[in-house]
Amino acid sequence: MIVSLRGVLAAADPDRVVVETGGVGYGVFVPGRLAAGLSRRVGDEVFLHTYLHVRDDALQLFGFESARERRFFVTLIGVSGVGPKVALAILSAYSVADLETAVVRGDDKRFESIAGIGRKLAQRLVIELKDKVGVDLETAPASPAGQAAAGADQFLQARVALQNLGLSLREAEAALQGAPDEATLEELVRFALSSKETS
Repeated sequence: MIVSLRGVLAAADPDRVVVETGGVGYGVFVPGRLAAGLSRRVGDEVFLHTYLHVRDDALQLFGFESARERRFFVTLIGVSGVGPKVALAILSAYSVADLETAVVRGDDKRFESIAGIGRKLAQRLVIELKDKVGVDLETAPASPAGQAAAGADQFLQARVALQNLGLSLREAEAALQGAPDEATLEELVRFALSSKETS
């Protein structure tokens, strides 16, 4: 098992990088968010946490920024219907902190907003990951609305209301960013609409 890789970044594509070490170039599939950051570091030494996926017809190496991201990837591919490509797409769309918070809050819409994830798979992800992520909402990174556990339902309801008004999920979350803690549903929607007007 190859659990990490350190070497010179020889190339960086949108979903794959090449790391040269010991005279060998390793092709490593990485989340799009990580690939974007590495694209500016070609020629530099890099370190990746890795996971070797073994299939009958291929060996695929996947790379991650942190051990936590690698663990979440391994957990994702343990869910029925989720292969490495889908897991990588999920990690390309959102950070592990955002995904864990979505699981704890039962926010299947967050997963459904990712290309290639339908409603049934999104719901299955939330259900199957529920007991496998260790997020304490009181100490977890704040959601885009800055909500703690007590305000989670209000945030989700406000996001739905904004989507009903024509905003995409990402636009609604961006508009809710920085909203006051413990705001009511009406206050959240009003805040989001005013922040969108001024943006």
